[in-house]
Amino acid sequence: MRRISFISGVFLALISAARLYANVNNSLMDVSPNGQRLLVANADNASVTLIDLAAGKAVKEIAVGDKPEAVSWINGGPLAIVTLYAERAVCIVDVGEGKVVARISTKAEPYGVVTNPAGTRAWVTHEYPGIVSEIDLTIRKVIREIPAGSYLRGIALAPDEKRVYVSEFHTGVLNAVDLASGKVVDSWKGHSTDNLARHVLLHPRRPKAYLTHIRSMVKVNDGRGSIFPHLSFCDLNPGEGKRRVSFGMDTFNGVYVTTNPWEADISPDGKRLYVIYAGTNDMNVCNVIDDDYKEITRAFSPVQLGRNPRAVRVSPDGQTVYVLNALDFAVSVYKASTMSKVATIKTCEPPKTPEWVQGKILFNAALPPMTSPRWVACFSCHPDGGHDGRVWQQPEGLRKATAFFGMAHTHPLHYSADRDEVQDFEFTIRSALMRGDGLIRGNIKAKVGYHKAELEEKTSNRSKDLDALAIYCNSFEPLLSPHVEAPGKLSEAAVRGKEFFFRKDVACATCHSGPYYTDSTLTKPYKLHDVGTGEGDASEKMGSLYDTPTLVALYRSAPYLHRGQAKTLHEVLTKFNPNDKHGKTSHLKEAEIDDLVQFMLSLPYEALPEKTPNTVEFRVAPRK
Repeated sequence: MRRISFISGVFLALISAARLYANVNNSLMDVSPNGQRLLVANADNASVTLIDLAAGKAVKEIAVGDKPEAVSWINGGPLAIVTLYAERAVCIVDVGEGKVVARISTKAEPYGVVTNPAGTRAWVTHEYPGIVSEIDLTIRKVIREIPAGSYLRGIALAPDEKRVYVSEFHTGVLNAVDLASGKVVDSWKGHSTDNLARHVLLHPRRPKAYLTHIRSMVKVNDGRGSIFPHLSFCDLNPGEGKRRVSFGMDTFNGVYVTTNPWEADISPDGKRLYVIYAGTNDMNVCNVIDDDYKEITRAFSPVQLGRNPRAVRVSPDGQTVYVLNALDFAVSVYKASTMSKVATIKTCEPPKTPEWVQGKILFNAALPPMTSPRWVACFSCHPDGGHDGRVWQQPEGLRKATAFFGMAHTHPLHYSADRDEVQDFEFTIRSALMRGDGLIRGNIKAKVGYHKAELEEKTSNRSKDLDALAIYCNSFEPLLSPHVEAPGKLSEAAVRGKEFFFRKDVACATCHSGPYYTDSTLTKPYKLHDVGTGEGDASEKMGSLYDTPTLVALYRSAPYLHRGQAKTLHEVLTKFNPNDKHGKTSHLKEAEIDDLVQFMLSLPYEALPEKTPNTVEFRVAPRK
């Protein structure tokens, strides 16, 4: 006999028809409660698009601001709220007037957003510094900031509106935030390898939460064993049964592999679950089983979607499924009973350049010619040019995955400086990690041991696709650090730290020089340094001479050093610098170390130059 807990009863009792049909989890899309309109955030176009679902067409595109990552209707419209990840703000859009009617300043990196049905409150996740902002929509102001975890992305509002559930992007941990106390009151931890969880979905009738994520098997450097797609089921009843289980979605379809699960949605009656995969461009349609054991069965064979699906929504009547194919810049419409496609609706024009778009398509694809086993895409370890928070056992030794921010200005690449152009990742595409055919026709120089063959092989200007991939990878520029209030405005501690950083008796700036805080240069021989960080790794094959990494966006690149041995910057300067080889810090007092850390966390604190003597050719043209 199934248990019926108090919380289960609350879930059942509080769901009204209006509530059932409201979208209460973060997404790039939101369907109006009456099912007549669809609002789509165009993350790369700084806009949102309003779609008339009855007419089956986009009726207006509204400029909102830089990098909209989520959208939610406010009380069914005509107002909606949009997060602006790159602007430290959310905005209120009036779709009737077709314009932004209010802008609300927030902490940095606002990502997911949900609103209550009454339209009086909104809750926003911030990836860094890991808080939830509560916004009073009547006065259009942030009224509370709640510490709620690390690198928060996903968010869902409980039916009784007493909690929000948030997901940690780099750990897959689900946290419950009690809105009365403003505290995390429960957590559901999965496996230590869980990663890239950007979305939370609640079952409309049962105390269940669903998280789409991957597992990063960092000790395996092979395309058939490194990355796995997962769907986790969290039982929201406190202390009962098995709190969290995870299903491998690569085996859900037999031998058909899916990659990079991105989002899910559920039908209003709670009987159908839809999971989209941004790496293999497909979707699972699942029957939901009310058994706390099997959870789901396959309803259809995988549905083929467009390029890079990043949002899925079910209509309020459950009859229609909408999928945003982000790199087709269009929404596909499916009949839920048969999953046959009935319409495609264009949302916006492609941004930047055709080469940039093609590069992004390749970067996100776990498909030939990038890979053959279908498990791994470039995105899997470098999501949207960021990092996955993991240290990988590479053939050459332990290596932390890096972000691409400022990469166009900080070549050569890799810690051991074994690549002088992004196109050299052709070697990675053809390696055991991705097992792809590659983008260059013909052979390239064979790798023999750990000899830097990549530096001897010119890979640029040999494939339009490979050059496009380089243009995309070189397009990432860092945001202003959240540790500064405005460009050039350092805290008092950071001002003191800046003085230490540039002092000759500390010598940080000897190697971390120039606007990007690195002495990296494309002029050979490269400036490589032994700063004592190569010790302690028996698997190291390339020696302890390393290229100087940029310090921009250091605040969000923990753990630190090339194999992630330092959890904090304080440890970098003390515990892992015993002989003053990595800057002369042993003579600094504790308070002086703290000030130095504050300066480093503040990088970049001002706009960086778009071109330096070290800037590479293959990139999107600078802004005018």
